[in-house]
Amino acid sequence: MGKFLESEKPKQVAFKQQSVHFSEAARADGFYKTKMRPYCLPVDLSEENLFPEIRKDAVDHFTRHEIKWHDAHACKPSNHMCDSMVCCVNFLFPFADKPQSLAELLKPVFPEIQCMLPVEDGKFVSFEWIGAENYLGEKVSRNGKRTRGANFTSADAIVMFKDAENKKHVVLIEWKYTESYYPTSLRIAGSGTDRTKIYQHLYELQDCPLDKAPIPDFSDLFYEPFYQFMRQQLLAHEMEKAGEMGADIVSLLHIAPAHNQDFRRVTSPALKEIDGTAIGVWKKLVMKENRFKSVSTESLFGNLTAEKLPEMENWLEYIQERYSWVKEQLDQTF
Repeated sequence: MGKFLESEKPKQVAFKQQSVHFSEAARADGFYKTKMRPYCLPVDLSEENLFPEIRKDAVDHFTRHEIKWHDAHACKPSNHMCDSMVCCVNFLFPFADKPQSLAELLKPVFPEIQCMLPVEDGKFVSFEWIGAENYLGEKVSRNGKRTRGANFTSADAIVMFKDAENKKHVVLIEWKYTESYYPTSLRIAGSGTDRTKIYQHLYELQDCPLDKAPIPDFSDLFYEPFYQFMRQQLLAHEMEKAGEMGADIVSLLHIAPAHNQDFRRVTSPALKEIDGTAIGVWKKLVMKENRFKSVSTESLFGNLTAEKLPEMENWLEYIQERYSWVKEQLDQTF
């Protein structure tokens, strides 16, 4: 269990008990994986895990597009207050109908933004993006449908903007919260499937977006978070080649708390010589510098003020109360 996750649990318990954003019934312990837990909500009130102003719209959006919530309860979000998807939606969904505020948020990372563009249903942020086509050749269910948020490579969120050269830039977002990973190979699935066989054809292409020279063997990428990064980078690359959504550029943006020191660990033994941190490794493996960027949650959201985002004062207060670490800047990068 990661240290950051353990430090977040009591903070979320305190937030649930003290915040005005929960009903009295929601302050009770919630059942999660075999027992009642104080850092979880009652299952039938799991929608209260979301910022109040987005609860209905976010649930409706996920239901309309058949997006699977992690640990879903009757098409509602997880009741675990440290859930990463819930965190992602709480931070990003409020920007879905506020393009100017979204541009203000992202310009420190993408200074070339001229204006944000809608990505789905007129919204400027959407979630669990798997691409218009099965670019990675992943196994499809018997009914022929691919599921967003489960069983397929999905970007946690997606945004799109027009840059100074009038080019369309799609950004796939990989969001982390309390995740921590260990040196466990995921090459062989529980079913016995060798996962390298699924993605090998893309890795061997001449235009593969990764520099293969420092990688001793393709199987060395099958450790989290590199397994996720590899699939999402391939997805971004194939989307760009296909011109999905009219995009000229498709890149991957990683967002995670600098406070989560566990995420820095290089879990793949063969990749440790490339760099001392997981993000450092990935930055060196992606061929084109502007196709992968990483930013801490603190540096992206920690300096936001009501003056900068006047239409989002209630949200800002909620975020800073619930995820108080976001205001504490650390003098380090990933």
